[in-house]
Amino acid sequence: MLEIKGLTRRFGDTTAVDGVSFDVRDGILTGFVGGNGAGKTTTMRMVMGVLGIDGGEVRWRGRPVTAQDQRRFGYMPEERGLYPKQRVLDQLVYLAQLKGMEAAAARSAAQEHLERFGLDGRAGDRLQELSLGNQQKVQVVAALLHRPTALILDEPFSGLDPTAVDSMADMLRQHASTGVPVLFSSHQLDLVERLCDRLVILSRGRVVASGGADELRSRGPVRYRLTLDRDAGWVREVRGIHVVDVDGRTALVEVLEEGAEQAVLREAAGRGAVHEFAPVRPALADIYREVAA
Repeated sequence: MLEIKGLTRRFGDTTAVDGVSFDVRDGILTGFVGGNGAGKTTTMRMVMGVLGIDGGEVRWRGRPVTAQDQRRFGYMPEERGLYPKQRVLDQLVYLAQLKGMEAAAARSAAQEHLERFGLDGRAGDRLQELSLGNQQKVQVVAALLHRPTALILDEPFSGLDPTAVDSMADMLRQHASTGVPVLFSSHQLDLVERLCDRLVILSRGRVVASGGADELRSRGPVRYRLTLDRDAGWVREVRGIHVVDVDGRTALVEVLEEGAEQAVLREAAGRGAVHEFAPVRPALADIYREVAA
């Protein structure tokens, strides 16, 4: 398990990361979300030893992380670091060797990963000859190639087409299934919600929410969708609820007082047919907007 404990980083008078703490558990996909400037990239750089730490610590397997530990992590930085004039397969093999792989094993693994991304026919091309999306795929392969003990990926899905997103998601699940802890940041909240077992939401350098998706949803307001056979505007008069939206025969209401949903249902039943009265699970985007505001 990778443990981030009270990480703090300052740039002059600005505190970019302020006491950030969370765990990245073995075999778990953890999504790291937050707006621009929230501190995600700075946190990841500290985890990898790219940036110094002003406070707190990173722990690996129950002890302070070492440079040797970090060398075995798979890391994809926000700014891409491959060589544009070097051929794709050659540099993947070279980078894997820097991580301790034998050349033959690195070449075989690189070819396999490139094939999964549909790039096996471009292995001999120079990186700069590829589209930006395909360059992104190569960068992802470079992070995964050496069988890392942990994965730290900063916006790995950026610029990928839907097919490549699916391939990337499958690879991340595969690595997690072997017990590898995976942390990745993304602005694609629907994708994070679909993929991740756990979420960490950062705002202004601080963790404002963390946990499983269902756990986070349970912290949000309780909402119900009501669909009738006639206009639902009368719900605005019911005590103990907040009307989020009314559109003709359909209303979305938020429960403010215990038992208020039953009052709505009784009133609705007394006015005619009730076609639907069901709880509404908030989307991750709604949770994010609420806690990161």
